[in-house]
Amino acid sequence: MEDLHFNCPALFLILPFTLLPSLSTSFSPCNFPAIFNFGDSNSDTGGISAAFGQAPPPYGETYFHQPSGRYSDGRLIIDFISTGLGLPYLSAYLDSVGSNYSHGANFATAGSTIRPQNTTMAQSGYSPISLDVQLVQYLDFRKRSQTFHRQGGGVFEKLLPKEDHFNQALYTFDIGQNDLTSGFKLNMTFEQVKAYIPDLITQFSNTLKKVYARGGRSFWVHNTGPLGCLPYVLDRFLITAAQIDKFGCATPFNDVAQFFNHQLKEAIYGLRRELPEASITYVDVYSVKHKLVTQAKRFGTEIEFPASRLFLQNVKKDWMIVLLLLLVFSGFHSPLVACCGHGGKYNFNRFRKCGATITVRGKETLIADSCRDPSVRVNWDGAHYTEAANKWVSEQIINGSYSDPPIALCMSCNRIEH
Repeated sequence: MEDLHFNCPALFLILPFTLLPSLSTSFSPCNFPAIFNFGDSNSDTGGISAAFGQAPPPYGETYFHQPSGRYSDGRLIIDFISTGLGLPYLSAYLDSVGSNYSHGANFATAGSTIRPQNTTMAQSGYSPISLDVQLVQYLDFRKRSQTFHRQGGGVFEKLLPKEDHFNQALYTFDIGQNDLTSGFKLNMTFEQVKAYIPDLITQFSNTLKKVYARGGRSFWVHNTGPLGCLPYVLDRFLITAAQIDKFGCATPFNDVAQFFNHQLKEAIYGLRRELPEASITYVDVYSVKHKLVTQAKRFGTEIEFPASRLFLQNVKKDWMIVLLLLLVFSGFHSPLVACCGHGGKYNFNRFRKCGATITVRGKETLIADSCRDPSVRVNWDGAHYTEAANKWVSEQIINGSYSDPPIALCMSCNRIEH
């Protein structure tokens, strides 16, 4: 599967014509020299694996052909964002082996939350590296990396960002999902979870403001995805038949995610007013992922299903060729079933997750293996998406179609006055 490549000036044309007159003299493509990412497993490129051990095979099998610290069979959205901007993949801040931070750093770790959890990782599965800790790591990284530059750090000068890169960088955020599920795991009601969301948003806003205070100006913020369409949520929590929508997703969980997203969007409107030099792009990842899950058969990594139907209508061959083409161009399938797992309706077992093994007569055997073809599957392990799904989502959001303001990734350093 190839990287994403796009023509930035062409994507600028998605902006409404009503915005163009005021932007024509000052709006230009950005040249981000670095990315600094904050988040959870949706964008962790090796942080939690460096701290607590690698996610086992078959993680990473599709692109890296071995575990890469990512909770997918291959690349994540942040990887496609990096290549879309012409930058290498981000090294995890916690990974001391083979890392290069000259183009940015990734502070995200799987299981991270916005606010610290009152449990250990062994008890709950949540990372001790919450957003406030990630901020401390960023601030320390920024300070110490410049000390090396000033002192003539030798080889480190080539592996660390230049001082002006911190102000010119793109700051990306994808976090909040685990804060919501943590409440459900404590048997809180939906209303109880909603009640603490304003505090989450406040803590998130404070983090962004602190990055701004240190010179950060360009921010790309993802909202949270449809929780109720994740196999592990559907398997883990008590859900009645009346709470399942026509697509098989759990409506109350999606409602909570949407409540969080609404609060986040309102906060970003406030931050734009409060931070006069900030360009903050709110990205509606929820809508993209929900569309993919609920219309999976229409979409694939190369072609949409309706287009393939039109093509097939013109095929004047025998039915075997038609059948073969239908199989090739049928898009994604089984969006609510994990590709990698161990049995059950959703192929998810929280006691035998993707990569789980058992020992029989002294021999270790993999019992939670990958499906035959991850490229046609949406969900990888019950909680995370496949590389193919991540690539498809990235293709939808990078051009700005799901952004507020509706601005392409490569233009997101420009502030639009509403």
